[in-house]
Order: sequence, then structure tokens, then C-alpha cells
Amino acid sequence: MIIPALIPRMVTWLFPNRVWQMPTAQKEIFLSFDDGPHPRITPLVLDMLASHGAKASFFCIGDRVKRFPGIYQRILDEGHAIGNHTFHHLNGWKTNDADYLTNITAAALCIDSRLFRPPYGRIKGSQARAIVAKGFKTIMWTVLSGDYDAKLNPAQCANRVLENIEPGFIFLFHDAEKAEKNMLFALEKLLEACKIQGFRCEKINDKLL
Repeated sequence: MIIPALIPRMVTWLFPNRVWQMPTAQKEIFLSFDDGPHPRITPLVLDMLASHGAKASFFCIGDRVKRFPGIYQRILDEGHAIGNHTFHHLNGWKTNDADYLTNITAAALCIDSRLFRPPYGRIKGSQARAIVAKGFKTIMWTVLSGDYDAKLNPAQCANRVLENIEPGFIFLFHDAEKAEKNMLFALEKLLEACKIQGFRCEKINDKLL
């Protein structure tokens, strides 16, 4: 089953303490990337963003930050936002609370950010409350590109994002091998469309949350 691109409104009502879109009326959207940094794919994304004057937010896996510190530093040096995506890409539904929070804390030692995104979007209520208590903001998404889905081709992936360009919307991509082909094609098309429509691509600013 292919998950719809736009997050259902009912879901955002059920979990109001999670950030589903940014509070802005300006013509700006918010690109985000999960599962990096990747030694080959993340630089391709950064090059593309730079060529369009776009900013984004990268939700990084702590283990990958440790393995590829130079790529992680480039994300920071080029003015993008970073967020915590746990140290080992844990599924909160399948992990006990103590282990999950320990993994987030381990990632926080190398990822200095208040922003957190749960891998797979899966997190228990008890975990979500504990994360808030630790000072994190849980960032979800408005538009799921589906770049990781083998049932989608690049054109279909691009259509999912191109049909949902609205102020404040958070777009979720992955700078990972499973998503590479779809992601790079859809990202380029989205950046081109934003330029034509007069939209800016900005990073998530935790000061606004």
C-alpha cells in the first residue's frame, strides 16, 4: 500500500504537540531529509540545494554522524539545520522507553539540536512525553515524498510533492540509498517549481516553535 502524500488532518489533531507544519503565511516551504549523513548522497543533495539557494533541515542518525563527520560538518557550514534521528534509527514502537531515550541521548552528544524526528514516524506516547520533558521539539511532516517506496517511480514521487506546495508545509525526503533515484529527481523538480512560483525553501527554525 502506498501511503498518501499529504498527512491526514485527523492525525495532526490527534497529536497536536508534534510539529506538522511551520507557522508562516509567507511563500516558503521547509525541506527535510532523514537518515543521513551519507558519504555520497548527502553531498549531491547539498550541491543541489546550493545551486538553488535553498536551505533544508537534516535529521541525522548519530552513528552516521560519527562515521561521516566531514559530511555532517558540511551541512552545518552551509547553513542548514540539523536534528536528532536517534543514534541507531530505532523504531519507537518496537523499543522500550529506557532504551529509546538512551539512544536519543547518545545521538545528542554529537547532534546539538532541539529538533527531533522519530524514525519511521513511530513513537509511543510515553516516549513523546519524555522527549518533550528533555526539551526537544518533535518534528513530523506535512508532505511525505515517498522517495523510499519501490512502488513509486521518480515521476510519481515528483508529483506527490509538486501537488502540495503550500506555505509552511514540511516536506520529507531521505538522503539514503533506498531513496536516491526518486529523491534526487523529485527534489530537483520541487526546487524548480518553487523558483517559478516564488517560494523560498527554508530550514526549520526552532525559535519559531
